[in-house]
Amino acid sequence: MNFSSKLLEDAVNEFARLPGVGKRSALRLVLHLLRQEEAQAVSLGESLIKMRKELSYCKSCFNISDTDICEICSDSSRDQNLICVVEDIRDVMAIENTQQFKGVYHVLGGIISPMNGIGPDDLNIDSLISKVNQGEINEVILALNTTLEGDTTNFFLFKKLKDANVEITTIARGIAVGDELEYVDDVTLGRCMINRTPYETVLAR
Repeated sequence: MNFSSKLLEDAVNEFARLPGVGKRSALRLVLHLLRQEEAQAVSLGESLIKMRKELSYCKSCFNISDTDICEICSDSSRDQNLICVVEDIRDVMAIENTQQFKGVYHVLGGIISPMNGIGPDDLNIDSLISKVNQGEINEVILALNTTLEGDTTNFFLFKKLKDANVEITTIARGIAVGDELEYVDDVTLGRCMINRTPYETVLAR
């Protein structure tokens, strides 16, 4: 792809770094910005810089937050004794959209994947175990993607938590094996949250 401007080429290359964005799509995005008012492009740039500099992670659940403790964890109407364990922020958004869950979350920041060099020590697992061992948690819901890596992580967490005085459940399998939570429709995901089952019954199958 030949560019008549180094500035244009640099901008296209930066956009092309985004997942799912090829050079041609990046060029369309950059040319679109060039056709807009300068203020719109400046606003986009400033919002991205501000997000990168000021956005942080909740110290309690590791969800993305503007403050030390996110809005969900600080909401007194939520059941602080009910924890839903998810892979990342996208799963929090998906479950919140169902409006069927009134507890809090714990974001692992990934799942165990030896093929990708991701082990238990790379995830927010120790903090979850510590939280449960404090004895104030009544139930832990394992809501990870129904993939081999998700099931492996579920089993690892179950082994770590099974001796604690806490109920361990998993979302119902109304979701096809291999599906990711963020792509499941709200109604199906909501029913899976409501109809969750004890994790031990899954192991017995």
